[in-house]
Amino acid sequence: MIVNLAQRTARPRTYLMCPPEHFTVEYAINAWMDPGTPVDVELAVKQWERLRETFTWLGHTVHVLPPEPGLPDMVFAANGAFMVDGTVYGARFANRQRAAEASVHRAFYAAHGWPFVAPTRVNEGEGDFAYLPAAHGGLILAGYGFRTEPAAHAEAQDALGRPVVPLRLVDPRFYHLDTALGALDDGNVAYFPDAFASSSQRVLRQLFPDAVLANEADACAFGLNLVSDGLNVVLSAEATGLAARLAAAGYQPVLTELSEMKKGGGSVKCCVAELR
Repeated sequence: MIVNLAQRTARPRTYLMCPPEHFTVEYAINAWMDPGTPVDVELAVKQWERLRETFTWLGHTVHVLPPEPGLPDMVFAANGAFMVDGTVYGARFANRQRAAEASVHRAFYAAHGWPFVAPTRVNEGEGDFAYLPAAHGGLILAGYGFRTEPAAHAEAQDALGRPVVPLRLVDPRFYHLDTALGALDDGNVAYFPDAFASSSQRVLRQLFPDAVLANEADACAFGLNLVSDGLNVVLSAEATGLAARLAAAGYQPVLTELSEMKKGGGSVKCCVAELR
């Protein structure tokens, strides 16, 4: 089927990012991290800066959260909170190594005057939450299985006033929802089916019959750890197969290289929180 690109519309977004000035892999809290693999911090900063410039070139606003020494994973700004309609549901990290990041993010939101709901349950922000305002009247997709507690789903629903659809992750390589599924626009997604339990796969098929499906190679290249404005999809340069499928579906892939951030288990989306 030939899709007219005019059917896809880019919408200006507002993002939060944190430069990787202190980024390193000092510990292993996911399947991708190896403390024995050195990080080129200078290259990481250059790659991050190119990513930030890509978003501004596409017409989006980017706020920058200053990094703090001793918190090497702050570059993964998506994990610090989850925001819908100006209300912020804060993060509570599963691993002690990242726990202090939550207060830094809370201070940022407080400084801007946005209502903040402090979590009592473990959740890692947009790492395990995705919001699709046009899907069935507005849905929050919520991952669990490795980091976020299922009880946090109900807490997020109460805090944000949107129905939450739980999705169980079963492959430790895809420890956050945003490594296995990416929102392409306000009502559609791309995802790797085998990252999910069979029951969750059935739910995804029912909710998103027109979803773009990724294969294992593209998922392992962090292709689904993407950021989309509804037309332009910024994703890992190595996910060429997924890029081709996105183009065939009417989206405009924008490939970027984040080799250093991948050493920490993240790529484009992990570096970006959306301020809705």
